[in-house]
Amino acid sequence: MEPIGLVERLGRWSSGRGPLYVLLAARLRTLIEDGELPPGSRLPPDRALASALAVGRSTVVAAYDQLVVEGRIVRRQGSGTRVAGAAPAPPRATTDAPAFLHLLEPQDGMIMLACAAPDAPPVELVEAYTRTVPRLAGITADIGYHPMGQPALRHAIAERYRHRGVPTTPDQVLVTTGGQQALSLLARALLRPGDRVLVETPTYPGALEAFREEGAVLRGLPVGLTGFAGAAAEHRPVLAYVTASYHNPTGAVMPALHRRRLAETAAAAGVVLVDDEVLADLGFPGESAPPPLAAYHDQVITIGSLSKVAWGGLRVGWVRAPSRVVARLARLRAVHDLGGNVPAQLAAADLLAQLGTLQHRGAAERKARHDHLRAELARHLPDWHVPAVPGGQTLWVRLPRGDGTSFTQAALRHGVAVLPGTGLDAGGGSAEYLRLHFIATPDDLTEAVRRLATAWRGYHPQPGRVPSMPTMAI
Repeated sequence: MEPIGLVERLGRWSSGRGPLYVLLAARLRTLIEDGELPPGSRLPPDRALASALAVGRSTVVAAYDQLVVEGRIVRRQGSGTRVAGAAPAPPRATTDAPAFLHLLEPQDGMIMLACAAPDAPPVELVEAYTRTVPRLAGITADIGYHPMGQPALRHAIAERYRHRGVPTTPDQVLVTTGGQQALSLLARALLRPGDRVLVETPTYPGALEAFREEGAVLRGLPVGLTGFAGAAAEHRPVLAYVTASYHNPTGAVMPALHRRRLAETAAAAGVVLVDDEVLADLGFPGESAPPPLAAYHDQVITIGSLSKVAWGGLRVGWVRAPSRVVARLARLRAVHDLGGNVPAQLAAADLLAQLGTLQHRGAAERKARHDHLRAELARHLPDWHVPAVPGGQTLWVRLPRGDGTSFTQAALRHGVAVLPGTGLDAGGGSAEYLRLHFIATPDDLTEAVRRLATAWRGYHPQPGRVPSMPTMAI
């Protein structure tokens, strides 16, 4: 196993009490017992794992030695370190993306700058649920299973696209359990092992995971899919994925002319173009994004969600696509969960009518927190490169030395969870970057920067290149 892959599976291994080698051995023991490291799995060499974890080699050696004594691993000169026992057929791999694994860990005082989303439901959502209760009481002759989504919400989403200049009918809308399920369903419906997918570098790690889950081969292009025509001719991709509005993680907004050119070029090349609009409503005051890519060609598939503009706990997203694609996605979804939560969808339909008010208030708050985080970073970590953004939720930070993967380990030991750049890069590059979000409260952002600065002062990266993530996983 590559050091990077194991590092992500280790999660927040160092956040407990006791010597680091004891904590590391304990997390490795848990991974072995849970089958995440099956018998025969090869573990990284001492120095490589120590470098990736930003600890001394003696910490890894002591942890390995403890597991050897317990009979859980075997170390042999010349053949490395492996989990004890004969190697069975490997189980299907699970994700090692930090963006997901952090959600499975207890908070324990950790400041979470890894997963960007509002930390409380807005009052507009609470009011929408209140107005939904009488409608629930009046439902009859409806068993509540709607694989394509509750009709009122599909109609409301279609109407919203029409107001944005994209003629849409309800049969072009599939409601999903958040934007991540939309990505997973699209990958399942459109991709086969070995299919090539063009993605931006960097990009949303959840998209990379969804495509890898189906065995796709990912090819990275600069933000905005610059060079798309040549890459499409060279790689013959099945699908291309782009975040045109308030790009995750750089905050970039694709100009209207570029949108038109990309949509038309993709259609002419027969490439399915997926426009992730989950962040499209997150512009700062005075900022507005051009129309979605579907406004320039009707074959573009659009993903939307209320998780970022309202609250992640609402778990309502959607796909806007040609009706034949929506019908296929609905058949796939029906097998998995029969449809989403009806009360949540009714509340979401109500909330869409109030979205302007929510956007206006949220924009000012996000801009203030963006400015606050950049000011704190400039004061405490002036050698970090932190460009401003026009909207979204994240900053794409370049470190002056070392690498994001090992520094995130140092940050975890000081109580801050951030994302290393390699996890957002299909080719495993962007090693010198971190992704930080600015959605936390000003007090939490101030404290997070204080902890990051303390971690940075004690961070002494070992020389040598950090291994990159694999470009393909089947």
